[in-house]
Amino acid sequence: MPQTVDDTLIRDVLGNARTIAVVGASANEERPSNFVAAFLQSRGYRIFPVNPGLAGQELLGETVYGSLADIPHDVDMIDVFRKSDAVPAIVDEALERWPDLKSVWMQIGVQNDEAADKAEARGVKVVQNRCPKVEFPRLFGSAKVSEL
Repeated sequence: MPQTVDDTLIRDVLGNARTIAVVGASANEERPSNFVAAFLQSRGYRIFPVNPGLAGQELLGETVYGSLADIPHDVDMIDVFRKSDAVPAIVDEALERWPDLKSVWMQIGVQNDEAADKAEARGVKVVQNRCPKVEFPRLFGSAKVSEL
């Protein structure tokens, strides 16, 4: 079922996350996944870049992981920068890795209602076709996550 996203949901997702796995992170500073991850860091979130082609390298001061399963930390939210048809496998991996995952965020242009429904059925909040770099300043101004 298509999701209606309201500001209350977005505030809840961004206000309750502290650690974010950025799936599809890029080392190219001109790519949205790079500058969104940098923005999230600047707001106080800890990011875990995920990109199998960059695994073991460093990006934005963090180790890049080849998959969600490789991240040795708890993650509150996954932020997906992949094509919509890749989302079900990503959500399955995230739900298996973190039974207490709080949220799944799909970037602008990324939507998969089947994966969203599966995550929501497990109590995970889902935002689709939005960007936290746009939503955070709109809802919280220049605040840091520690101030929310």
